[in-house]
Amino acid sequence: MKKYLLLLAALAAVSSASAQKLVIKGSDTLGAKLVPTLAEDYKASHPGVSFEIAAEGSTTGISAIIDGTAQIGMSSRRAKPTEISAAQAKGVSLKPTIVAYDGIAVILNGANPVAGLTKRQVEQIFAGDITDWSAVGGGAGKISIYTRNTSSGTYSDFKALAMKNRDYASSSQKMAGNEQIVAEVAKNASGIGYVGLAYMGESGIKVATVDGTTPSKESVLAKKYPYARPTFYYTNGEPTGEALKFVEFTLSAAGKQTVEKIGFVAPVSN
Repeated sequence: MKKYLLLLAALAAVSSASAQKLVIKGSDTLGAKLVPTLAEDYKASHPGVSFEIAAEGSTTGISAIIDGTAQIGMSSRRAKPTEISAAQAKGVSLKPTIVAYDGIAVILNGANPVAGLTKRQVEQIFAGDITDWSAVGGGAGKISIYTRNTSSGTYSDFKALAMKNRDYASSSQKMAGNEQIVAEVAKNASGIGYVGLAYMGESGIKVATVDGTTPSKESVLAKKYPYARPTFYYTNGEPTGEALKFVEFTLSAAGKQTVEKIGFVAPVSN
């Protein structure tokens, strides 16, 4: 009996040692839909691997790599100079890998008569210079602005790409993720916000053209859509072990197929 119990303990120890857990933190843009789907696909052929995925913003993903609390950090923006310096101070080398391209779509309530905006109008609306829809061809009514929160890479990227790094209007309301922005704009006839490509088809909203261009795979790849950007996995130096395998899976033909299915644009080559 004693030998049997010892054997069970040994088997449990081997099983525990062979089990792998990947901790992935960061961007909601990547972490709400894409990475969980990739993780499920990956587990189908790697049943011994489990995942802990926390999608709380790009800043948290990069911080997790610096602090060593995740093997992969998801980010919809590049690391800032201050983050690179903080990493170097801890002996961490922030290694970015482009995993998908995205376009930040400007969304309106589905009942809004406005079909398109110019880049200048987008800047003026989100900065608070234009406050009424009548100023851009819509019906009279105060514009309600919904943005991501300050830990979001999309929050920073949209400021850079669309607003010349101006501050958002003081009246803007900060949301935790893409889904929350969609929900608010869908129920508010005066609402405007922005989301990634994967959220453009949600009910109750419509996508505004920007200078006549609609965000799409073609316009993002051709860099014709003004708010296109890459998204990243960050690791501490070159990834190793299970993290390397998952990065390679994301960049594989099967992974790219999932990237496209979710609504992102897969890198042409890696």
